Amino acid sequence: MPFAVYLLALAVFAQGTSEFMLSGLVPGIARDLHVSVPAAGLLTSAFAVGMVVGAPLMAILSLRWPRRRALLAFLLTFLLAHVAGAVTPGYEVLLASRVVAALANAGFLAVAMATAIGLAPPDAKGRATSVLLGGITLACVAGVPGGALLGEVWGWRSAFWAVAAALLPAIVAVARSVPAVSTVPA
Repeated sequence: MPFAVYLLALAVFAQGTSEFMLSGLVPGIARDLHVSVPAAGLLTSAFAVGMVVGAPLMAILSLRWPRRRALLAFLLTFLLAHVAGAVTPGYEVLLASRVVAALANAGFLAVAMATAIGLAPPDAKGRATSVLLGGITLACVAGVPGGALLGEVWGWRSAFWAVAAALLPAIVAVARSVPAVSTVPA
């Protein structure tokens, strides 16, 4: 299995952690941003709506892009949305950053799936899919509790910084390991 598939799974882990970690961060976000707990909870719904709307739109948008370019664009957008969320003093910016992150996540996942399958040898395409989506499983098992722990110890913003930091090796790996020219038919 090409090592790049494992690093794509790391990005999926970071994104999956981000998607679900708010469940443990809502009270701190509400308190810090001076909004109600239900309003802070809407950040989870905003992410979900962004994923539902973003999956088909981002897949279509990036269809003719080279895979490396698409993956890097989605990863960098996701990272910047987390940096914006981590430094924002206001709820509205955090809400917008969650929607933008979800759109980037949806696009990344679509392109990463095709890329992982394309990088894998013919007899390991199913395993490549499992490795990639295993990032979501690990996010639920380790990332979400880890994000909640960070939020409890150092504040909710630290969880956003941790997600952004976890993306850095994946960005480097995509830039170095994913072919520049797309193998997707035009």
